Amino acid sequence: MRIDIISAVPSLLISPFADSILQRAQNKGLVEVVVHDLRDYTTNKHKKIDDYAFGGGAGMVMTIQPIDACITELKSQRVYDEVIYMTPDGEQLNQQICNKLSSLTNIIVLCGHYKGIDERVREMFITREISIGDYVLSGGELGAAVLADSIIRLIPGVLNDETSALTDSFQDDLLSPPIYTRPADYNGEKVPEILTSGNERAIEEWRMQQAIERTKKRRPDLLD
Repeated sequence: MRIDIISAVPSLLISPFADSILQRAQNKGLVEVVVHDLRDYTTNKHKKIDDYAFGGGAGMVMTIQPIDACITELKSQRVYDEVIYMTPDGEQLNQQICNKLSSLTNIIVLCGHYKGIDERVREMFITREISIGDYVLSGGELGAAVLADSIIRLIPGVLNDETSALTDSFQDDLLSPPIYTRPADYNGEKVPEILTSGNERAIEEWRMQQAIERTKKRRPDLLD
């Protein structure tokens, strides 16, 4: 998979991909993440990528020209399955969306900044709009990092144990059950006996029941 991220502040995206699982996935050649500085594509001699909104109002707007130039150049090199815009008014990201996106080959992720982007960009290029929650960030970079992380970890071979992702919260519209590790007894606080019984079938039944109960208590909306 290849993920091209277009950003007005590309330095914000260095750290998320430089360590841990995301770094290993790139080193293994399972995913290629390329960050593009939008200012490299502007024809403005001052490298300006924003301007005032027509009709007035507070905040600056990302201009269409550099975004057009960047996306057009990328599309001339390969076919993209999705061109995604990170925006608070997009569909809210969930595990099902992540599962579907992880099976794609090439995607572009456009990070909004300032007040947003010229509406014509959305009309001309964007195939999907995604939000990571009902709140506003200073830019789409953090959202793009969240999206990329949630997709990359699902690619076969990225995690050492591929079944790990299949048991994550939300995969079955349930939250994950409680988990424990050694020691079995810590200052009198003990691990549930079922987990040390060795009875795999009983353990799985316990975990399922715990997942259902936890979901009922914390996220009953998922059961609807």
